[in-house]
Amino acid sequence: MPRHEKIFLSAEWRDLLMLNYEVDPAILQKYVPAGTELDSFGKTYVSLVGFRFCRTKLLGVLPIPFHSEFEEINLRFYVKRRDGGEIRRGVVFIAEIVPKQAIALTARFFYGENYVRRPMAHRVLTNGTKMEVEFWWGTENQRCKLQARASGTPSLPVEGSLQQFITEHYWGYSRQPNGGTVEYHVSHVPWKVWTASHAEFSGDTCDLYGDELSEVLKQAPASAFIADGSPVNVFCGRKLPLTPKTLPS
Repeated sequence: MPRHEKIFLSAEWRDLLMLNYEVDPAILQKYVPAGTELDSFGKTYVSLVGFRFCRTKLLGVLPIPFHSEFEEINLRFYVKRRDGGEIRRGVVFIAEIVPKQAIALTARFFYGENYVRRPMAHRVLTNGTKMEVEFWWGTENQRCKLQARASGTPSLPVEGSLQQFITEHYWGYSRQPNGGTVEYHVSHVPWKVWTASHAEFSGDTCDLYGDELSEVLKQAPASAFIADGSPVNVFCGRKLPLTPKTLPS
């Protein structure tokens, strides 16, 4: 971790439900931030991810009254950026859903991320070695829900596996209105995962993700798993230098 990095937010991310879909890379090109390129694992993936924020603190020390425990659901894909001799693997969020307006406004202001507020809830059920996780947003009449079941004992992803590829991207990249990019570091220990025996998503997402990506989410996920999670630090972002290729036309 570079010495100049300062913690913007610390939290615990728990019960991460990850549904992963194969996608035509052409669909994602318009979302790729300047200075990055699509990352793939043989094929290109988007992931619909639901998880719990717990014990959230600004600057790593300041509890946020009434905002320390909440859900988030995001649709993300994977990129990489070369920084000297280092390859930084990161994620780009197409949209992030939270239940609190203050959280959405803060994230949009500091990182330029596409956060939106929706009514949300979750359910985590455990029975011995069996687990069922659900996250949803919307109302009873128009609800979007992701869910999965798993059993057994969680374990660290196998080296070189798709599970490792999905869970171990430690940078975030956000496209800015001026054509630039904000880069920020996210640190956590590797997560243990359960492979889902059943997983699905239901609901209409055209308002958030557009027609093409909504069609992708109507398919069965190519893979799905549940990660236990851990404490996480999200560091303050920095603007990548604008180059002739990133300047607006």
